[in-house]
Amino acid sequence: MKKLAVATLLMALGLSAMASSQADTLDDVKARGVLRVGTEMQFAPFDYLENGKQTGFNKAVFEAVGKALGVEVGFVDLPWPSVLPGLEAGKYDMVAGPLIITSERMQRYRFTDPVAESSVALMIRANDDDISAPEDIAGKTVGAGKASAQLATLQAYAESLDPPVAIREYVDNNQAYADLAAKRLDAVANSLPNIAYLAKQRPSLFKVVTPSFGPKSYFAYIGRGGDDSQRLIDTFNDVLAKMRADGRLAALQEQWIGQKMDVPDHPVPAQ
Repeated sequence: MKKLAVATLLMALGLSAMASSQADTLDDVKARGVLRVGTEMQFAPFDYLENGKQTGFNKAVFEAVGKALGVEVGFVDLPWPSVLPGLEAGKYDMVAGPLIITSERMQRYRFTDPVAESSVALMIRANDDDISAPEDIAGKTVGAGKASAQLATLQAYAESLDPPVAIREYVDNNQAYADLAAKRLDAVANSLPNIAYLAKQRPSLFKVVTPSFGPKSYFAYIGRGGDDSQRLIDTFNDVLAKMRADGRLAALQEQWIGQKMDVPDHPVPAQ
């Protein structure tokens, strides 16, 4: 009987430990009173520092979610290579990023609904009337980030154009923008939110060519993979749905990115 009682006790302790290891993230957030969010504050217009203080699109969105949950939002600023490992290690509950939704990432993380388009578009000089559509870069010189997804999209798109596009690769996007301003480039290809933000900040110098080109892709936030994050992400999406419906999400896109964006109401991986 004693052995049976001990065995029963050990089993109960084991089940308790298992339940603890499978704790629901939303319950943890509410019990803690803080939604912990990992990010890199060098990614304008989403997260960046202004006079040493965090600002940007992400802060505004997460503040709305925190208010709906009745919790504070605590951001952890890290170099990007450290952000995703920190999420997987449980150092925070979500990552603001945002990240481009891909099929591979969807197998590893739980994505929120999209918050912005991340497709590739062109930025040109504000006084340039020669490029009014993506196909107008035929025969021109275009810059893009070295080894970037945007460069790959540009290269694939350029194969369909005649005369050929001269493509220059840049380690630093800021140098590409400087060369564009100095007329050493005719255009720069990058994610739409990033160049739309820059064009908004410097309208006398740059403007964006729409529509985007190549495969459609979208930015979203993530939680850890597994069932423990499901309720947190579902609740986050409920808030996003209300923000889409009442126009708050579009207003934040226009305020921070420079233009409103139609985004799906569910995660859609890049093709």
